[in-house]
Amino acid sequence: MATPIGNLDDLSPRAQHVLSHADRVLAEDTRVARRLLQSFGATTYLDIYNDHNGAKVRPGLIEMLRNGAALALTSDAGTPLISDPGYKLVDAARQAGVAVHAVPGPSAVITALSVAGLPSDRFLFAGFLPPKSAARRTVLQEFALIQATLVFYETANRLQAVLADMALVLGGRQAAVARELTKMFEEVRRGSLPELVDHYHEAGQPKGEIVLVIGPPDSQDAVDDTDLDDLLREHLSRLRTRDAVDAVVAETGLPRRDVYRRALALGSSGGTS
Repeated sequence: MATPIGNLDDLSPRAQHVLSHADRVLAEDTRVARRLLQSFGATTYLDIYNDHNGAKVRPGLIEMLRNGAALALTSDAGTPLISDPGYKLVDAARQAGVAVHAVPGPSAVITALSVAGLPSDRFLFAGFLPPKSAARRTVLQEFALIQATLVFYETANRLQAVLADMALVLGGRQAAVARELTKMFEEVRRGSLPELVDHYHEAGQPKGEIVLVIGPPDSQDAVDDTDLDDLLREHLSRLRTRDAVDAVVAETGLPRRDVYRRALALGSSGGTS
């Protein structure tokens, strides 16, 4: 079983050979895969495999593999199994003793890291953030103190809202918006998160597939307990506890639960009076 990239511009000779000689090509959307096969004259049988039908068709596919069939798993865009369906099929194949081989192609995560100009020695790829702002901010707060570059996939229609939440939670970190990587209209825009918020507010919604690369926190900006208490006292003097905590979390990137716990401790000790 092989996993070639589903990108017409970047398909390697090896991937073409695998797709041409497989007994069956599994695709999220057979219309996309058919265009891919037609581009180099392959006529391999196509079948649908995605998150919706995976549980139903997986046993039959594993039986085919046991009987010696060669299956090729593709994705509609990017690298299969990277924020795409398919890992359960690979897991089941390995448990059944079936060999699994990868046919590497360009990966948007690694490509974005390569051109962002941000630290790449340590990074965390976290897929897509939640679609709703409140849940998104909660997740970002969990990532805020991780000493690594953060990488996310995002859709164009949510980009402005996501950048705004990132600026609120992560502050002025350097970031890059990488769009349409390896394609004709490739663009990489670099700046601080607030600068990127302003740019896309003026420029409007972009088009295409997007990777967001966010630089790691600056260790010089670390907040010690005394600084945290001072910040909390300042905000608690004029805001409700919940709003004060939200403000401090936005300024520091500290986990909300830790800031809230400290705010309650200050209140119980008379520290907010």
